[in-house]
Amino acid sequence: MTPTPRRASRSREIAVPSIRDVAAAAGVSYQTVSRVLNESPRVRPETRAAVLTAIEQLGFRPSRAARALSLGRAPGITVVTSNTVLYGYAATLQGIEEAARAEGMAVGVRVVESAEPAEVKQAADYVGDPSAGGVVVIAFDPIGVAVLEALPDHVPAVAAAEPAAPERGRVAIALDERRAAADATRHLLALGHRTVHHVAIPSEGGSGGRLAGWRDALGQAGADIPEVLGCGWDIASAYAAGRRLAADPDVTAILCGNDDIAQGVRRALYDAGKDVPGDVSIVGFDDIPGSAYSTPALTTVRMDFVGLGRACFRAAVAELGRQEQPRPALVPPSLVVRESTAPPPGPRTAT
Repeated sequence: MTPTPRRASRSREIAVPSIRDVAAAAGVSYQTVSRVLNESPRVRPETRAAVLTAIEQLGFRPSRAARALSLGRAPGITVVTSNTVLYGYAATLQGIEEAARAEGMAVGVRVVESAEPAEVKQAADYVGDPSAGGVVVIAFDPIGVAVLEALPDHVPAVAAAEPAAPERGRVAIALDERRAAADATRHLLALGHRTVHHVAIPSEGGSGGRLAGWRDALGQAGADIPEVLGCGWDIASAYAAGRRLAADPDVTAILCGNDDIAQGVRRALYDAGKDVPGDVSIVGFDDIPGSAYSTPALTTVRMDFVGLGRACFRAAVAELGRQEQPRPALVPPSLVVRESTAPPPGPRTAT
């Protein structure tokens, strides 16, 4: 049946522009458009400008998967993360990259800087091409969780996430931070501290594993649960939290949300004339490089973020429907006792 003019017009309105449409609008061949998209030097500047103008006017969106195939590349893995510098994020990304490199697959990184709906949607749309490869979302914080929730169901995605993070039926792989934080808190209580204060990382947001494990251990021991002190990712805000704790003579033990925070808190205690661990014991989290060489050497929780990244890559490959391989076994978090923890100070005697 021959379509009516009205129906044909509507079809043109909703049609997605193709590379041939761009070529026609620019007055060039579709091979020339392809060369522009692939950044070939074999295109004259004025021709390149004409093609780019046509792309903008038509709203043309090239298929990233098609472009990869034209360059002889296999579909890879895109990592969505809010941070590439902090130790947990960087080490997880390292594990993903190492595993992908061993399989001859490429890794792309999409950094999302806020949980604003427009930015989250933009990131979800970017990785939403069903032929563009697998996705690993590092959902250690509200930004990552928001992106994970915004992804269309057809996207083959895996989450590196805390156990409490929403999964929506997705594969989610996590290290047991809750149990690790409980073990760290129990270590301090076993030394004789009446309670343990907590300086929390921003990602915990009231339900993170580290915060929950701290509360679990204090509750099970019948100890007082102090007010949580939150801070930013920067050491300066950790230092400010440490100053508040240093002013309270009842504070004898502190669990820090990560080792960087522990560094800021330790400096604040030092500036206030408090000895670690003579007056106050400190436990960190993550066991970043250098924790064993601080003064005093930091008691902390060792986290296998690199192993987590490898496991997420294997799961993402399985979601893509490629050859499935066994996931590497995750090394459970473990408390590494060093020099920053000791029994609380005894009663002070007059001299």
